[in-house]
Amino acid sequence: MAYQSFNPATGKLLKQFEEISDQQLEAKLAAAAACYATWRHKTYAERAAIVDKAAALMRDRAEELAHTMTLEMGKRIDEARGEVAFSADILAYYAKNAERFLANEELHPKLGEGHVESSPIGVVFGVEPWNFPYYQLARVAGPHLMAGNVLVIKHAGCVPQCAIAFEKLWIDAGAPAGLYTNLLISHEQSNRVVDDPRIKGVAVTGSVAAGRSLAARAGQNLKPSSMELGGSDAFIVLDDADLEHTIKWAVWGRMYNTGQTCCAAKRFIVVEALADKFLEKFKAALEALKAGDPLDEKTTLGPLSTESALIDLLKQVDTAVSHGAKVIMGGKRVDRPGSFMQPTILTDVKPGNPAFRDEFFGPVAMFFRVKDEDEAIALANDSDFGLGGSVFTKDVARGKRVASLIDTGMMFINNINWSDAELPFGGIKNSGYGRELGDMGIQAFVNKKLVRYAVTDAPS
Repeated sequence: MAYQSFNPATGKLLKQFEEISDQQLEAKLAAAAACYATWRHKTYAERAAIVDKAAALMRDRAEELAHTMTLEMGKRIDEARGEVAFSADILAYYAKNAERFLANEELHPKLGEGHVESSPIGVVFGVEPWNFPYYQLARVAGPHLMAGNVLVIKHAGCVPQCAIAFEKLWIDAGAPAGLYTNLLISHEQSNRVVDDPRIKGVAVTGSVAAGRSLAARAGQNLKPSSMELGGSDAFIVLDDADLEHTIKWAVWGRMYNTGQTCCAAKRFIVVEALADKFLEKFKAALEALKAGDPLDEKTTLGPLSTESALIDLLKQVDTAVSHGAKVIMGGKRVDRPGSFMQPTILTDVKPGNPAFRDEFFGPVAMFFRVKDEDEAIALANDSDFGLGGSVFTKDVARGKRVASLIDTGMMFINNINWSDAELPFGGIKNSGYGRELGDMGIQAFVNKKLVRYAVTDAPS
């Protein structure tokens, strides 16, 4: 059974869902294609009425949606409520701004006049992960539906109830049949969806392996794609950082969503002058976190999303240790029911250790001691990933200089606050390509058409 909803805080099965048949898949793709034929001609105001209504329904159902997310993938309830609110904000943001973002761009040729206009391209196929069950969906739905495209989505197998709840928002918002379709399909069916000529674009958030496979398949079909993949973000602490402020962000940056965030702080790179103090305070703050029921607002450490995720992470830690890394705290599962892992800090992770190149998708921090700013920058850039990163310093000009030298899609100075619909999200290298959110996020699947008028004779 590919779509199973387990409560990772207890290990108990909540619900399971059958994959749809090939005949059902064909009917859904046909409905999406038929919807596009009319949706593409709707005005921005007509589209915004539906998208705004979906946002309003998210806010009205916030507690119910958050509760489902916490039960299904273990996100602590306060974080779940925050995700629902941000997801609604994203939908509302594009309902308000899409027309401005896609307005004709006037050109100034030497002769005559011209402009570039933006038009939708068709049915877009999204493949989305479990770690942000609504946010990942909202950040494709908001821009691409407002652009005039329609969506068919394969969500992760462990969050089917969230996927169904998000689809229901669109139905209840009055969306035409086929505008937003949740697909409970197999990987083999997913490949056939990419191949289907009615699909005109592919949007993926997920692992590097999934990205490679789907990007290759989209490429074979000459279809545009966007890829938001993994990350191993550097958290750089310079010698003039405000340590109290920095530690708070270090804990949040590594432990938000139990560390299951692509752009989480994962490699803590601290200059020698502050290294001992930082490590002492960071360790104490992580030790204070207590595992508990993620539905309880007092819980400070939630479970990992699935038992398999926990087992894989424990194996990664063991592999790192076998290659010379030291565990200075944690490294084991928490002795209680559910898929809980102790907050963990690894040191002495050298090049050649698999951990040096890997992404730890959970509460595992790697700590690196460096002599100065230059060494910090070099180490931050010595990564196969390039999603985000942060730098902490009291000198904002210095922070901006360092940020400009880091090879990533995003850098944050004295914070890691990416939760604003205005901010483009995405990376380079193995972290993928393309951007979501902001003005850039609506441009991925539109045709930028040149229209030129000039009174001139053909060359003789």
